[in-house]
Amino acid sequence: MLASPSLALIGLLMTATWASAFPQDGRGDRITGRPFASRSPVLARNGMAATSHPLASQVAIDVLKAGGSAVDAAIAANATIGLMEPTGNGIGGDLFAIVWDPKKKELHGLNGSGRSPQSLTIEKLRAAIGDASEIPLLGPLPVSVPGTVDGWFELHDRFGSLPMKDVLAPAIRYAREGFPVTQVIAYYWASNTRAFERNRELLPDLDSFRQTYLPEGRPPLEGEVFRNPDLARTLEKIASGGRDVFYRGEIAEVIDRYFRRIGGYITKEDLAAHRSEWVEPVSTTYRGYEVFELPPNGQGIAALQMLNLLEAYDLARLGHNSAEYLHLHVEAKKLAFADRARFYADPAFSDLPIADLISKDYAARRRCLIDTERAAQSVPTGEPRLEQGDTIYLTVADRNGMMVSLIQSNYSGMGSGLVPDGLGFMLQDRGALFTFEDGHPNVYAPGKRPFHTIIPAFVLKDGAPWLSFGVMGGAMQPQGHVQILCNLIDFGMNLQEAGDAARYRHTGSSQPTGTMMSDGGELSLESGIGEDVASALTKRGHRILRSGSFGGYQAIHFDRVQGVYHGATEMRKDGTVIGY
Repeated sequence: MLASPSLALIGLLMTATWASAFPQDGRGDRITGRPFASRSPVLARNGMAATSHPLASQVAIDVLKAGGSAVDAAIAANATIGLMEPTGNGIGGDLFAIVWDPKKKELHGLNGSGRSPQSLTIEKLRAAIGDASEIPLLGPLPVSVPGTVDGWFELHDRFGSLPMKDVLAPAIRYAREGFPVTQVIAYYWASNTRAFERNRELLPDLDSFRQTYLPEGRPPLEGEVFRNPDLARTLEKIASGGRDVFYRGEIAEVIDRYFRRIGGYITKEDLAAHRSEWVEPVSTTYRGYEVFELPPNGQGIAALQMLNLLEAYDLARLGHNSAEYLHLHVEAKKLAFADRARFYADPAFSDLPIADLISKDYAARRRCLIDTERAAQSVPTGEPRLEQGDTIYLTVADRNGMMVSLIQSNYSGMGSGLVPDGLGFMLQDRGALFTFEDGHPNVYAPGKRPFHTIIPAFVLKDGAPWLSFGVMGGAMQPQGHVQILCNLIDFGMNLQEAGDAARYRHTGSSQPTGTMMSDGGELSLESGIGEDVASALTKRGHRILRSGSFGGYQAIHFDRVQGVYHGATEMRKDGTVIGY
């Protein structure tokens, strides 16, 4: 049961009056560092966890102190956030990770994304959506096999130290006993609920969502204690029965029966066929740093393409968030996203020119298309072989030097709106990112991984770990990665300042779902970017907005000289960094 605290109710009523009561930005003054920073970085030697929920960070630290590895702690934190931040992730979604192995001194990449159902052909899918041009975000059609649980066990088998029952125990306890809902999560919980109710004609079942996530008939308010006993039982089964109970056993049977009941397509055979894939991270250099992302079906290489394009410019001389600086960023993003729309897909179905796309030579050719004085309204897709997308991110580091960069998501908001009977989690809607364009690498096919927006990142300096970081938020992610790295490398900000600095987000680029940019898109600016800059960008042809979603950032930097971890978290979310 939920008990509504008076402070939460008062806060809800006062929201509209605060803007008039506090007409200025309301910030206090710091005595050191840049004035826009929300706090200092967290420093520690033995271990660190940066997540989007304070209790999940504490869970990770507890696991580290109990002798767990960074991977154990990351899985424990991810399971806890799946409970506490269902607005962005959970075991009904997918997972990607990059792990620094201090023993072998190398990076390992894991693609834990699921595939489309074998029984859903493109002909059936086209018939089901009728006159619509895209797959809907809600209901059974966008649901692909959830890959998170298998991803956990792949990571744990290779890098875990503690038994999985110990790793999942904190999330199970919180699911059963309850936890207080935090401010930003409460906001998105209510927003998702409204979206499901508005679009209930797309949902053959909404009662399971209501029973699981609206225990009092409404979304919980900030500070109210929420419990999910169904998820506690599901996690207990996973802790004792391993991945097989999810993909071949009791949980798979429940999911199979659920889809047969509501008229969906995921079957127990689809679940049994799922496998994660260990992949080689790909990289480019930026001013002496080696930046790593995972290859498609994710969008990580868009960040590498942007960095290659921007490296030729003296960004520091232009000034941080100046009109000239932001213009170059946005134009580089448009070029990278044009390629993203054309080439990023499941490499098992297409021969993708990844090495060419992230090469310096290709960037030099594409850079010629950037007009330093005028915003492009449309940009062509490149020819890289001429010369032969709500999410959580967390990062954890341990005393042995292992560092984990992990991102996990249900895709849009809470996901498809479908909660299998009695399991306590929602299934993802990642399949909405396929296209119907014949011959496109990302065209829908059964048993195929859709284009993915979630991307973990890692940076090496002189062959040693320097930074584990990510920026959640759909298409904001590669843009955010590049902004963070420029803040750190070009402007010398500390780890927290780099995340707190005002951001831009460009929308309207060409998409892997088939839409093409023809009007230049829109450029959203946070309030910390002044009106003089906005005006100068408008004169260059950019359409400016003063609202938008600017992602969520977590990071751990390792100072190998001092042997100290530096941690930072996103002030736009509810999270925190904890070290010991």
